[in-house]
Amino acid sequence: MGKETYRRFDPWRAAPVVEESRKTVLGGHYFTVDQVSYDSRDIGHFDRYILHKNNGDSVGVIGLTDDGLIPLIEQYRVAVHRWTLEIPAGHAIKQGERPTDVAQRKLIEEVGYTAAHLTQFCRFINTPSYSTQYTALFFASGLTPASPEQAPEDLRSSVRYFTPEEAYKMVLNGTILDAKSIIAIQRVYESPNHMVQS
Repeated sequence: MGKETYRRFDPWRAAPVVEESRKTVLGGHYFTVDQVSYDSRDIGHFDRYILHKNNGDSVGVIGLTDDGLIPLIEQYRVAVHRWTLEIPAGHAIKQGERPTDVAQRKLIEEVGYTAAHLTQFCRFINTPSYSTQYTALFFASGLTPASPEQAPEDLRSSVRYFTPEEAYKMVLNGTILDAKSIIAIQRVYESPNHMVQS
């Protein structure tokens, strides 16, 4: 098979399926699950369950402290039954909360810092085979410790600090498995001096 393609890639070309019906089978604050019926010229009728993300993008935020360390949050994730190291992340808690506001809030809540500047450097689709969820990633600069009134008291035991090199090695050896964290750590490791700081 040759390496030349017969057409240019076009993500917005006509869909090969037609949506016939949709009903919500499970509703929640962050997500709803829809059962969707489709028809395809090639395979006929079929159903899929689609996870629909509510209230905008998910958000992740990575920053560097003044001494060049990345703060990561250690937490237990029940769905995969394991502890993880992740960048601060979350969702809007009310409709209309902007991604930068979510990033600032999660930075305070999860690692105890505020940022003078937040710059979005990436946006990706989490699992396009069954979900509408996008995640926007931000780089936080000008970090200062949050005031005691802002940050939870129990952060000391759950925040870990790593150089970009140490974090990158944990990506390579499989210690860090969370996708948003992998993307963010690789970006900071590969271009620490080129992260935009507006």
